[in-house]
Amino acid sequence: MMYTTTPDWLVSDWLNTPDPLGPQSFPGRVVVLEAFQMLCPGCVSHGLPALQRLQDSFKPEDVAVVGLHTVFEHHAAQGHRAALEAFVHEYRLDFPIGIDRQREGQRLPATMAAYQLKGTPSFVIFDREGRRRHQHFGIGSDLALGAMIGQLLAEPTPIAEPETTSCADGTCAV
Repeated sequence: MMYTTTPDWLVSDWLNTPDPLGPQSFPGRVVVLEAFQMLCPGCVSHGLPALQRLQDSFKPEDVAVVGLHTVFEHHAAQGHRAALEAFVHEYRLDFPIGIDRQREGQRLPATMAAYQLKGTPSFVIFDREGRRRHQHFGIGSDLALGAMIGQLLAEPTPIAEPETTSCADGTCAV
């Protein structure tokens, strides 16, 4: 399978987590990132509920879900942290949510541009090693998403390389 580059998440602030996160923050877990906007009907009716169902369906040690609030329209209405906090509270979203960093003079926020996202909702799926393996724009099937995650979970976990040893004079040392 071809892997695509995995840029960092360029986030200005986080909700529901004390620490900044990125694709490499979840070693050994499949990560599902959903880019959304508060005023996106597809995000509210399908994308965010699908993300919540994923969180409820998989063990947290196997799958991590993360939201990315990526505002590329209606900045005045949804570009304030307090508005997002109220939205997260009302919809009872308890997974980590990053606020995509706005770029000076640019319409698209930083992570959205780096990942070449076409809009919201968008799902980005990372394998257990933090590599971007799939990206989907629009409303998708929970069954297809779950199957894709299941495939990634079924892949063999990479075995750590043994430490190198040096052998001299009939003895070996690590």
